[in-house]
Amino acid sequence: MRSHKFALAGVAALALVATACSSSGGSSSGASDKKWVTATSLAAGGGMKALIAAAKKEGTLNVIALPANWANYGNIIKQFTAQYGIKVNSIQPDDSSAQEITWIQQKKGTSLDADVLDVGTAVAAQYKSLFAPYEVAEWNDIAANLKDPTGLYYGDYGGYMTVGYDSTKFGTITSLSQLLGPKFKNAVALNGNPTQANAALQGVMMASLAEGGNPDNIAPGVAFFHRLKAAGNFNPVQATATTIKSGATPVVINWDYLNLASIVGQGSNWKLFIPPNATLGAFYDQAINNGAPHPAAARLWEEFLYSQAAKGGQNLWLAGGATPIELTAMTSNGTINQALASALPKASGTAVFLTTPQDTKAAAYLAANWAKAVS
Repeated sequence: MRSHKFALAGVAALALVATACSSSGGSSSGASDKKWVTATSLAAGGGMKALIAAAKKEGTLNVIALPANWANYGNIIKQFTAQYGIKVNSIQPDDSSAQEITWIQQKKGTSLDADVLDVGTAVAAQYKSLFAPYEVAEWNDIAANLKDPTGLYYGDYGGYMTVGYDSTKFGTITSLSQLLGPKFKNAVALNGNPTQANAALQGVMMASLAEGGNPDNIAPGVAFFHRLKAAGNFNPVQATATTIKSGATPVVINWDYLNLASIVGQGSNWKLFIPPNATLGAFYDQAINNGAPHPAAARLWEEFLYSQAAKGGQNLWLAGGATPIELTAMTSNGTINQALASALPKASGTAVFLTTPQDTKAAAYLAANWAKAVS
């Protein structure tokens, strides 16, 4: 249930824009690596060469909640290992943002703890006391409103919320209200429980906007899903590429890059719809666990993800159909893969991006009202 996990101004907005968990782990904070436990930048730790050397000495990186088919993370992990020779342990790949937090709380002080997190903004803001401040080399290319000013968490990649569906079963979807019709029995699914999964929360918010709500009020979206449940059309199964391919979830409300990934194996029958009156975009956030067992590898991972190189994280996220946070800067300096950027999904209407307070407010409303709405 990837939780994952706000806005650039104007066109810059969205342009728009593994192995099982090991108990062995590498050196966590040996004498030569202690500086990376608290280093808040490359310069503070001695530079890139020093960071690479320390990370290679640790030899291991623990990531969590990163499915291989989510925003191209499978290839991102492979490239990181190929480039630096560091083993990546992929823990609980289908966890939500909330479950990521639970894991690092429970595993704190052990070699099983996650070094880095990829979480939704509401979760990041709520649990930032668990994170270590760090500013990547490209810090200035991340919009100020898409990062914590102290470096505790920062936007990484994003996209638009969409309705993906099997057009052979449902024809063409042109409005969200169609999903309340009788032919959508047990068909409409989210990417998990919206009280835990950020993608699902954003799906409910998209429904709210389509129903006349606004970024400060997710209640109409909850009411929409209540009606969907009453009609027998809400499918509580967590939507994944597997459930889509099996036909278990023929209509999925999810991010464009995830619904695009689901097209693989589905052919041209899998269509995407973005309600023109509910164009909702968002970015997820990166954070370093302040109890990371591999503090140097954690920081090297972040440097890799925010690298604008051809095989750096920003272009690799783009290859997964996601909008990299540094898209504007990369377009300006010529480091963007233009062919991939041109293939990003286009949305009509004025895009909405939740602020951190709005995201947090929506999460609080869902915590109090979601279960009874769909019970």
